[in-house]
Amino acid sequence: MIGKWRRLVVVLICTAVLPGCWSQNELNDLALVFAIGLDLTEKGEYEMSVQVVNPGNVAGATQRGGGAGGVPYTVISATGDSPMEANLKMSLKLSRILYYGHANLVVIGESLARKGVAHALDALERNSEFRTTSRVVIARGQSAKETLKVLTPIAKVSSNQIQSMLSHSQTLWGHTVEIDVWELFHDIYSTGVNSVVSGINIVGNRADGAKQTNVQSTEPEARLVLDGLGVFKQGKLDYWIPTNGTRGVLWIMNKVRQTNITVAWQGKPEAIGYHIVRTNVSVRPHMKNGKPSIKIRVEALGDILETLVPVNLADADQINRIEKLIEHSIWKELTAAVRNMKERKTDVFGFGEQFERNYPKDWRKLEADWFSVHFPQLDVSVEVNAIIRTAGLRIKPFKRTVELGG
Repeated sequence: MIGKWRRLVVVLICTAVLPGCWSQNELNDLALVFAIGLDLTEKGEYEMSVQVVNPGNVAGATQRGGGAGGVPYTVISATGDSPMEANLKMSLKLSRILYYGHANLVVIGESLARKGVAHALDALERNSEFRTTSRVVIARGQSAKETLKVLTPIAKVSSNQIQSMLSHSQTLWGHTVEIDVWELFHDIYSTGVNSVVSGINIVGNRADGAKQTNVQSTEPEARLVLDGLGVFKQGKLDYWIPTNGTRGVLWIMNKVRQTNITVAWQGKPEAIGYHIVRTNVSVRPHMKNGKPSIKIRVEALGDILETLVPVNLADADQINRIEKLIEHSIWKELTAAVRNMKERKTDVFGFGEQFERNYPKDWRKLEADWFSVHFPQLDVSVEVNAIIRTAGLRIKPFKRTVELGG
């Protein structure tokens, strides 16, 4: 009987000290943040901007078909000596409590990125509400605040559109990369890799991009466009890889899923279009007599999408020749990417991490001089195997009667 009373007392004590709703907030008291912008002011202060959704306007814009009911979100900003101070100062401008549980994007202004992002990312990562799976982009040549203000015509909330652009571009085109806060934070503090982050630019009239008329036209005055890859060294943005040079880098990083390759045929450049639907990349480190080397093997499977010259795709010999041309084209992209990164002394591929995992004892000797000595002198071999899966619905070329005069 005494034992039952003891258990009852324990239950009552737990009920008293463990209330379930001690930290609750009513929904009407919350401002839902969908995106965060981080900038550096001319005075050297942090400027934090948040994209707060106006739920009624988002729903109304969808029903009315074009945003006639008001802007779908508001951008609030504040400055401070630290990101957290700027965050707290925003309470002076809002009647609600900022809630970061739905934030899916972090935009970092180029000026802050060049100074260093470690402090800002640390502040975000420590916030219990913030999701470290939020994607990161660099506002190229502009502030994060300007980027968040641009209204987009298809996705009512621009942060959702940017996130979709990153995902679709990486999957279908292979020139951009998705990276989240945790990955970037990890890479910054890793010893054998440099980080790469996709850049985003505003094309058109930036001032008009923040106006509601930007989404009421068939051709908006301002658009958000993904633009190149930013390379980080020691947590700071060092330089940009232009869009036409990003695919080789991302290929070695095994970030390319689908893309298009064009090759010359019968003296005509870009005569045959090959669409890659599946890739597999293996990167193998090797140590021999204390000397590191890397072997990269790429396997590509794809279809012929177009031919601008007569090609008999039923001929196995011609198929083999086309496959060799495709392999050589991919090989050139990859070797050019390796050469450029070695010249810049930036290991964005994570080769150093490969040696750290596979040869930890040897890595202790390589680590100190990896970027300055060993990576620039690294022996890298590239092997490519491309297979044509199908040639579409037609394998024989049309007769070119017009050119033959018939």
